[in-house]
Amino acid sequence: MTPTRRRAALYAALCVLVLALSGLAWTASSGNGRPDGEEATEAGAGPKGGSGSPTQQADTQRPSGARALVTNPLYSTGRLSPLPCPAPDLEVDDPGSMERFLTTVADCLDDTWSAQFAKAGISFEPPGRGFWTEPGTSPCRDYPSSAGAFYCRTDQTVYIGTADVAEKWGGEENSAVYASLLAHEYAHHVQGEAGLLEYYHEQRRREDDPAEQSAWTRKSELQANCLSGAFLGAVEVSYPLDDADREAVLEDAAATADEEDAPPGERTHGNPDNSRLWLHTGMEKQAPGACNTWAVSNDELLR
Repeated sequence: MTPTRRRAALYAALCVLVLALSGLAWTASSGNGRPDGEEATEAGAGPKGGSGSPTQQADTQRPSGARALVTNPLYSTGRLSPLPCPAPDLEVDDPGSMERFLTTVADCLDDTWSAQFAKAGISFEPPGRGFWTEPGTSPCRDYPSSAGAFYCRTDQTVYIGTADVAEKWGGEENSAVYASLLAHEYAHHVQGEAGLLEYYHEQRRREDDPAEQSAWTRKSELQANCLSGAFLGAVEVSYPLDDADREAVLEDAAATADEEDAPPGERTHGNPDNSRLWLHTGMEKQAPGACNTWAVSNDELLR
């Protein structure tokens, strides 16, 4: 399959530039890594799918600049709508089963975020899907690589290896972990459509200090954790998570956080406690407004 959509050439060129300067991918090694880089596309990209459809350009233009980060209209839209999301059973070792599962969850994500952007009056198009089974390439990176899943802003596609992700996550059998992973990568698309990514990348590339660059990335990644949790909480009525499921998702967030002894320039995802905290906050509040990491001090995000 190939990604269904490309932006105009000028916009793509800009995205390539900013993506070359920072990353949005979860890099996974032995199931315990998270993103470090920028990357994304693939030779096996799928259709954007889902009943979620592009929202019409409404009263509110896509925000830009610092306003996009701190006072984004998306923050005022309240709780995500509890739309039905009856995810199918998952056989982790079966790539076909993984693709069916991811497709169903992606359909739910399309519908959920299309509805939320409509509330904000901001146009929204669901991302493309690159669920790969064979090695390939994308505008952002070749795959498979250290990342079992990543988002590429250049072609606005979420990439996940239907066999590779299970291997990277050590054969994890709890489907909620893969739903959370997909929702996290999808959250980077939400950030892009809401106007956050452009300003974030612009500010990050102005920093000479690796620690300051990481501080920008950390806020983006922890926000994606929270937005992922908001989705999981919103669909819990039809995709129920019991205590064991919730703990598995939170434990995965901790396991894929920064190493405790990571140098300042590599602390891009928050420590295990913070990674859990922001995912849990999203699950409890179920609202983008609860995920405004940009209004939180860097020191607090390092605790």
